[in-house]
Amino acid sequence: MSVLFLIQFIIVLVCILLGAQAGGIGLGVFGGLGLAILTFGFGLEPTSPPIDVMLMMMAVVAAASAMQAAGGLDLMVKAATKLLRKNPKYITFMAPAVTYIFTIFAGTGHVAYSVLPVIAEVARRNGIRPERPLSMAVIASQFSIVASPIAAAVTSAVSYLTPYHLSIGQILMVTMPSTVLGIAIACIFVNKMGKELKDDPEYQRRLKDPAYQEIFAAQVSEVEMESSAGERSAKISLFIFICAAVLVVILGSSSAFRPAFAQADGTMKALTMPHTIEIVMLTAGALIIMLCKPDGTAITRGSVFHAGMRAAMAIFGVAWLGDTLFNAHLDELKTLVSGLVETAPWTFAFALFAFSVLVNSQGATVATLFPLGVSLGIPPEIMVGTFVAVNGYFFIPNYGPIIASIDFDTTGTTRIGRYILNHSFMIPGLLSMAFSLVLGLAFAKMLL
Repeated sequence: MSVLFLIQFIIVLVCILLGAQAGGIGLGVFGGLGLAILTFGFGLEPTSPPIDVMLMMMAVVAAASAMQAAGGLDLMVKAATKLLRKNPKYITFMAPAVTYIFTIFAGTGHVAYSVLPVIAEVARRNGIRPERPLSMAVIASQFSIVASPIAAAVTSAVSYLTPYHLSIGQILMVTMPSTVLGIAIACIFVNKMGKELKDDPEYQRRLKDPAYQEIFAAQVSEVEMESSAGERSAKISLFIFICAAVLVVILGSSSAFRPAFAQADGTMKALTMPHTIEIVMLTAGALIIMLCKPDGTAITRGSVFHAGMRAAMAIFGVAWLGDTLFNAHLDELKTLVSGLVETAPWTFAFALFAFSVLVNSQGATVATLFPLGVSLGIPPEIMVGTFVAVNGYFFIPNYGPIIASIDFDTTGTTRIGRYILNHSFMIPGLLSMAFSLVLGLAFAKMLL
C-alpha cells in the first residue's frame, strides 16, 4: 500500500468524521470538502456522482413524505400502539417486529421515533425492563433497511449489482428471512439482558425521588390522528404507498415485466430499475397528493422528508468522495485485496460494517463499497449475503433513534455506559448482526 494512498485515505476518514460530528447535511458538504482536496490538491480525477442513487432516493422520499402528510404514517403508529398495549408480556419480541415493518414501508429507520415512547411506557407499566424492547426496536429499525424494497441501500445495491443480473426480489429473498430470523434469535437472548426492572438499582433510586414520581404517574395518551386529511385519506395514502412498494418488487423480479425499447443496434433493452423505481414512486406521490390532498408544506416539514434529504446529501458527498479515491487506486487495491477475497471473500462484511460505523448511512456505504466489491470480483452471493453488515449504526451511540430511546426511557435502564461503547445497544446489535450474517450467507448460497 503506497504512502500516497494512506495519506489520501486519512483525509477521507477525517472528512467523514467531521461530517458525522456536524450532523444534518454535514456528511454531504464535508464529502465535498474532501473531494476538493483530492481533486485540486492531489490531482485525482473525480468520478461521476451517484446521480441514479440520489434520484431514486428522492423519488421514494417524495412518496413517503406525502403519505406521512396525509396521515398514513400516523395510521400505522395507531395500529402498532394498540397491538403493543394488548400484548405487553411479549413486548421484547413485538416492539422490534413493529419497527421492522414500519421501516420496510417507510424506507427509513427514523420512523421508529413515533413508537419509542409507547414501547418505553408499556414496558415500564408492566414491570419489564424497557432497555430490552427499546434496544431491539432500534436495531430492528436499522436492519430492516436491507429488507425494504424502497430503501436507498436496497435500490443502490440493485443498481451497483447490475453486472450480476440480480433483481430486487432475489436480494430480498436473502435479506428478509435472514434479518427476521437473526433479530428473532437475538430477542431470545436480549429478553434476559440486565436485571429485572424491580431489581434495577437506578430505577429504585428514581422511584424514591418525588420529582420522578410525577413522571412515572403520567399516562401515555393514545396516538391520535394528526393529519387534517382524516382517517379515510390516511388509509388511502397508506394503501397507495404499499401498492407502490409491492409493484417495485414485482417489476424488479424480472425484466419481462418492464417495458422494453429498441436500441440503435436493433436489440431491445428493458427499462432500468433505477428509472422504474423513480417513475413508480413519483407516481405514487402524485396519486396521494391528488386523492388525499395533504398540506403541501407539511410534506416537506415531516421527519421522513428531512431524514431522506439528509441521506441523499450524505450519498452525494461521501459516496462521490470514496468512489473517486478508490477509482484512482483501483489497480493497487485489486492487488492488495484480491488474495484475501479469493481465500476469504466473506471478509467483505468487515469493510461494510466499519464504513457504515463511520458514515452512519447504509446508502452511502453501499454506494461507496459495492462498486469496489464488483470491480474486485467478489461473488454475488457474498455481496448479498453480507449486505446486512451495512447496519453498523449501533456501534457508536450517536444515531438519532438511539439517543431518542435513551431519553424516552424514564427508568434509566437504557443508557450509554461510562466507556461509551458499553451501551445498551451493543449486545443486541452484535447478536443481531452475527445471526443475520450467518443466515444471510447461508440463504445466499442456497438461493443465488
